[in-house]
Amino acid sequence: MLLPEQDPMGQAMLDYFRFPDEKANITVHCDIADDDVIPVKLLFRNWEEMNALEQMAIENCFGRVLDLGAGAGCHALELQKIGVEVVAADLSPGAIEVMKARGVLDARGTDLAGLGDEKFDTILMMMNGIGITGSLAGLTDWLKQVKQYLSPGGHIIFDTSDIEYIYTEKDGSISIPMDRDYYGEVRYQMTYKDVKGPGFPWLFIDSVTLTDIAYECGYDVELLDAGENFTYLVRLSLL
Repeated sequence: MLLPEQDPMGQAMLDYFRFPDEKANITVHCDIADDDVIPVKLLFRNWEEMNALEQMAIENCFGRVLDLGAGAGCHALELQKIGVEVVAADLSPGAIEVMKARGVLDARGTDLAGLGDEKFDTILMMMNGIGITGSLAGLTDWLKQVKQYLSPGGHIIFDTSDIEYIYTEKDGSISIPMDRDYYGEVRYQMTYKDVKGPGFPWLFIDSVTLTDIAYECGYDVELLDAGENFTYLVRLSLL
């Protein structure tokens, strides 16, 4: 679990839940691009406010679901509405407090390591949740580890993006800095008001590289749909 003073996402969610401010933002610092913002209200979106990939992801969940990196619980709450058993897990203490207050029935402050020998039919990771693996090597290790938490016939659903466009020149050529092993491996840091989180690695991955790694780790790969800004939705099923 993060410490509260290092949990900008959690503090932002707590503030918005208590006193909604439509203008509140979390600032995202990245080592390859200008600062960006996440509107805090986005973390509290309902079904009608979700994009098509999110809705498709929820519709493809079955059985017992693990919502990993659940945030304020928007996906978990929608799954509960349709009668799905869902465990909502996040390392942010603020997120856990907000989820419980919003009615998420099983919200836990944990990552995979804290789930013991539990099994799930669906592992859901939205808002590029797979990025937490940090690197291609980290993704490979994670895909091998997560198998122990999947029931027979289980699957993983997540969205991610191919960020090659960031390095595309006006003439169409690709110019990737030589100091990068893979262009989708970046570093992030988030701030909200006076709360600054620790820096962390984050992964964006193109569909070809993802498919190759997933097959090597024993998964079938299905590209479910594509969205805006080179985002796509993927299902990995155990072979």
